[in-house]
Amino acid sequence: MPIITVEMFEGRSIEQKREIAKTLTEGFCQTAGGNPEAVNILFKDVAKHDFAIGGQLCSEKYPD
Repeated sequence: MPIITVEMFEGRSIEQKREIAKTLTEGFCQTAGGNPEAVNILFKDVAKHDFAIGGQLCSEKYPD
């Protein structure tokens, strides 16, 4: 039972997440084998103010 965790800034649509899940599942099964029904994908949406790069909050470094 593989678990793939995807952490990314919030704001992606349900359709985008659906496509990401499909692509990751297909790629995993093509590369490692196995049944697509066994592949689990967990999306974690992260707010830009909860992530920092180089000591600077991403909300400040990459404002919308």
